[in-house]
Amino acid sequence: MPRLRLRVMAALLSTLTCVVAGCGPGDDGSSHGRRPPGAHVTIRVPADAPTISDAVSLAHPGDLVLVAPGVYHESVKVSTPRVTLRGASRDKVVIDGRLQQPNGIVVTAPGVAVENLTVRNNTQNGVLVTGSAKAVAGLPGRSGGYDTGDEPVTFLKSFLVSYVTATRNGLYGIYAFSAQNGVIEHSYASGGADSGIYVGQCKPCHIVVRNNIAELNAIGYEGTNAGGDMYVVGNRLVGNRVGLTTDSDHQEKLLPQQDAVIAGNLIAANQQRATPEQADGGWGTGIGIDGGSDNQFVRNRIAGNSNAGLVITATADMSPVGNQIVDNTFTGNGVDVGWAFPTATRGRGNCLRGNDLRTTVPARLATTASCPLPARSPSPAGRWKMPTAPGGIPFTEVAAPRPQPQFPHATTTGATAVPAVPVLPKTAGIPLPSASLLAANARVQTS
Repeated sequence: MPRLRLRVMAALLSTLTCVVAGCGPGDDGSSHGRRPPGAHVTIRVPADAPTISDAVSLAHPGDLVLVAPGVYHESVKVSTPRVTLRGASRDKVVIDGRLQQPNGIVVTAPGVAVENLTVRNNTQNGVLVTGSAKAVAGLPGRSGGYDTGDEPVTFLKSFLVSYVTATRNGLYGIYAFSAQNGVIEHSYASGGADSGIYVGQCKPCHIVVRNNIAELNAIGYEGTNAGGDMYVVGNRLVGNRVGLTTDSDHQEKLLPQQDAVIAGNLIAANQQRATPEQADGGWGTGIGIDGGSDNQFVRNRIAGNSNAGLVITATADMSPVGNQIVDNTFTGNGVDVGWAFPTATRGRGNCLRGNDLRTTVPARLATTASCPLPARSPSPAGRWKMPTAPGGIPFTEVAAPRPQPQFPHATTTGATAVPAVPVLPKTAGIPLPSASLLAANARVQTS
């Protein structure tokens, strides 16, 4: 028995030595020979390394870590630049935290791509991309997120999260914090006890969140202190408690939130009971703007939200200023657009133009607050009867996701080159979505 154990250990050490030396499979699929200077290899799990963490630790910049189907009980930290971490099957490669670890994947190096896998059952985040050491340490703030105290703002530069399923995580499914120049795309987030997708503390962000599905979360998408080339486009935010929020919060740096584009999204039916309770009691709201400024909300379809389609309000001390609501379609909401300022802090210069809507609070906002408005123009306020949020369920009990679309040619395509700065969408080319946007891949329907 001891001899057998020694032979197994020797074989494992031989495999790991081979990968480090570069004799593992390369771009041409070969499995022999040393790594030529500048060459990139594919490290396969478990064929070349027994765990994902082992494979990532062996990877050089430009390498691909390709993970075979299986359930992996580990927290993976990617600290080498320009590594691609990809599952061979999105639904069958599962990183499961078993509620025993804060994060499924933590990215702290630039140019990393995370693709085609599932992360679930983490006490904090499914995927965390960050330049903050305190965020990596995993100390959540008072209401979700991270309060980094006196830590200087340090950005992680460039990232990609693509074709990832993040479900049943205790804070956020996919979380980009103190990170810039990135893309979150073609991903699915559910069961986020705070939000499914979150972008925080980046200015200018140069971040694109596109073509994702977020459902069965407390909030579908949340952007806090996130602005400056910040685009949230073409997403399906349906069947959460709140669809989308963009807000300013003293818990994070780089106040205030400003200058984001929210365009071409389907934001509907956000009063799903079988979801985690939202910390501030939000319920039945499509879009919430809380102290955010100079944002553009363009050609979104906002439907069937029982409280309100779009709400503008202020934090205790930060006014929402200069938000533009343009060419959106509102149908079947409790109130289509509502402005409410319960404290002395009021909004200014917020305006509407070209929207298909029926009800506003105060009344006739489409006429009295028509764009453009001077920045100092005070925003009127009103009240309406808001529904009471019902009790929620633990994030661990949220319904399991259906199979989601696969990354094309996951096992035959080489590593992904993440650009230093992503190509930003042109707002004029973003269409109003149909009500059936991404319906074939989602659990919650809009009607």
